[in-house]
Amino acid sequence: MACVARATDNRAAKVAGLLFEFEYSKYSGWPEVKESLMAGRIQAAYMLAPLVMDLATKDVPVKTVSIGHRSGAVIMVRTDSPYRKFHDLMGKRIAIPSRFAVDFLFLRKMLAKEGMSDKDVRIVEMPPPDMPAALYAKAVDAYCTGEPYGAAAQRAGYAVPLRMTRDEWPSYICCVLTVRQELIDQNPGLVQDLVNYVQGAGHWLDAGRDHRTRAAEISADRKYFNQDRAVIQYVMENPTDRVTYGDLRMIKEEFDDLMQLSLQAGTLKRPIAFERYIDDRFVKAAIPARIAL
Repeated sequence: MACVARATDNRAAKVAGLLFEFEYSKYSGWPEVKESLMAGRIQAAYMLAPLVMDLATKDVPVKTVSIGHRSGAVIMVRTDSPYRKFHDLMGKRIAIPSRFAVDFLFLRKMLAKEGMSDKDVRIVEMPPPDMPAALYAKAVDAYCTGEPYGAAAQRAGYAVPLRMTRDEWPSYICCVLTVRQELIDQNPGLVQDLVNYVQGAGHWLDAGRDHRTRAAEISADRKYFNQDRAVIQYVMENPTDRVTYGDLRMIKEEFDDLMQLSLQAGTLKRPIAFERYIDDRFVKAAIPARIAL
């Protein structure tokens, strides 16, 4: 929404060369996003928060400048399965996108609530788009991932949420807007403009149901998410706080908690100072852009 809104404003202004520009680019997997960002083929990307922490421990010059959403992850099981609590999944196959994904930390939190650990289940790493079909074919017994891949199976009728972050971890942070340090140093105005539009898009999305309907219409397009519009609309409405966008603050205590969970999971090898991977001056200075779509 930020990219579309900025492009719309640029066309309306008709002032060539004086406006900031950024555009959306879709990647099919986290390794491709990470490598492209590290190599400089892209200058900004939404990345898994623990992965950014890991990159910072390896002195990769990137910083998080905003979060993208809160909540938005689900653990899905088949509608016709007997699995209604985690003890029912003892020894079963559960798919996650990556061990760096916050979805994995969510799964670990839920297992721990029932006195279990990830050693009590069989973890399978799998691209999220493949998860609904894998569950349908009974290749996995459950999966934990971000939307819209939970909603896709739920709307089709063969899966139900076992747990949702909206109920268990509403301040959940997953994808964070990460920018190469050279862009921050060379063009902080562009970074600020990007954050302004991201913050504006977040407020706009949570401001009205009609905005979410419009967002589903735009984002379903092939050049964006390339998803069934009805599935995205389902995510936006069932329930309306399944994913939230209005509060995109970067709170140190929340990131510290995330870091501790990553250390416990073994995906982060050593602690990392908040200032090493976060640059929060852009969020603090943000003036949310007006979104006219």
